[in-house]
Amino acid sequence: MTTTFNEPFSLQRRNLKGKTERLKHWGFANETDKLTDVLLGSPAYLRHLATSSLSRKHLRENPCNIQTAQAQHKELVSAYEHFGVRVHWHEPTPELPMQVYSRDSAVMTPYGMIITAMSQPWRRGENYAAIRTFEKLGIPIYDMVTAGTFEGGDFNVIEDGVVLIGCGGARTNEDGARQVKEWFDKEGWETRLAFIDEYYVHIDLMVVPIADKLTAVCLDCTDPAIVTWLKGKGHDIVNVPFQDTMALGCNFMSLGNSKIIAPTASKTLIEQLKARGFEVAAVDTAEISKTGGGIHCMAQALRREAA
Repeated sequence: MTTTFNEPFSLQRRNLKGKTERLKHWGFANETDKLTDVLLGSPAYLRHLATSSLSRKHLRENPCNIQTAQAQHKELVSAYEHFGVRVHWHEPTPELPMQVYSRDSAVMTPYGMIITAMSQPWRRGENYAAIRTFEKLGIPIYDMVTAGTFEGGDFNVIEDGVVLIGCGGARTNEDGARQVKEWFDKEGWETRLAFIDEYYVHIDLMVVPIADKLTAVCLDCTDPAIVTWLKGKGHDIVNVPFQDTMALGCNFMSLGNSKIIAPTASKTLIEQLKARGFEVAAVDTAEISKTGGGIHCMAQALRREAA
């Protein structure tokens, strides 16, 4: 489904001196308000490639069954539709087998899309295809990463005006992370770099906002200084155990209004959220996640409405 708003398309909307005007239709103030529009990538041409240490391990021991993975993705789409979220799509092409992970090639901000700079050569074409998608949808480009490598899973809006930027070196390197940090410093945001081991791929493997002042964190693998920083902002922490995290159990999608889409394998998180009154749609993504990403990786929030 495609919905077009009258937002002038631009390849560089960012005010180089800061104080860029926020978008009127697309975008969001945070990653936990009500999700109205999401961008997904089709698994039609999905292949299991060695994109990370976790996907390499599965490739050696128990490769992804692509048909099962495609069926699981359909269930994920159904969950979004069940909650009334409008689903938009990248145009699938055989040359882009990992495009199902729509958060990697770009990332939405309140000011427009950032086009990232993918680390792995077989994925760089996704950046160019993403520009075509956003032109079609009428979503302007805030800017494009040019100083190094940077991927969308490392841009984590903790709350309005506060962003946590992951830097593991292998996928997002320090040059790319610092370029994006500089942009948002100029916008007046509080920006914090999180240096993580490349084993964890992106920051959204271990830290993902759930709701206002409520964040899921794998305490076993997250820098205690980051946890202290979050708590200092008044965030309540929901701990996701290490084994669940390694099965991408901390990689879920907040829909706002106390609704969450989470992987069925994340039993501890689901139990804790239900105890807090959340409605959780549990989707089995175990097979598709063998290829290197979870529910949060497979979704690009395009528009959220403030409560």
